[in-house]
Amino acid sequence: MTPDTFLLVGLGNPGREYKDTRHNFGFMLIDRLAVRLNARGMKLQSKAIVTNAVYEERKLILAKPQTYMNLSGHSVQGLAHFYKLPLENLLVAHDDLDIPFGTIRLRPGGGPGGQKGVASTIERLGSKDFARLRLGIGRPPGRMDPAAYVLQDFSRDDVKILSDVLDRAADAALEFVVSGLDKAMNKFNGTIENP
Repeated sequence: MTPDTFLLVGLGNPGREYKDTRHNFGFMLIDRLAVRLNARGMKLQSKAIVTNAVYEERKLILAKPQTYMNLSGHSVQGLAHFYKLPLENLLVAHDDLDIPFGTIRLRPGGGPGGQKGVASTIERLGSKDFARLRLGIGRPPGRMDPAAYVLQDFSRDDVKILSDVLDRAADAALEFVVSGLDKAMNKFNGTIENP
């Protein structure tokens, strides 16, 4: 593959019952990108639903692992290996409990921060050095179990700005592709306020 090929992965869980849950924020972003870029050729590859798009003369591989969240790394590793991509051309988008809903935060690497799909990806790739697009979902209310919280649909209030957050995250992902991580971080890291 050429240096102009990028793998954009959104983490989530397959199945209709998980479709609109907080844990599927990464899948929602990949769907938003696929529509925006008129992506074509959906197929199952490396245990992921994969489709291809072109943006600013760069080839994008958009992927949604179908392994369930905790085993996402199997798909990411398989795709990165198949396309012979350097890790700097990989962006993994995922929900994040540690930042408020409405906040997106690109980062260059680091630990999984409790996100099991990211932990699986780090383990399978043997590296923490790949870009993340963290999609804030906030902390669960009261003493609610975080595992239950992430598998709930977004709240009615959150849904009001969900589309705006996804648009901003899509813009950030495309900025990463064209301008690199640093410029994308400077331009897009921040919060959309709920009215």
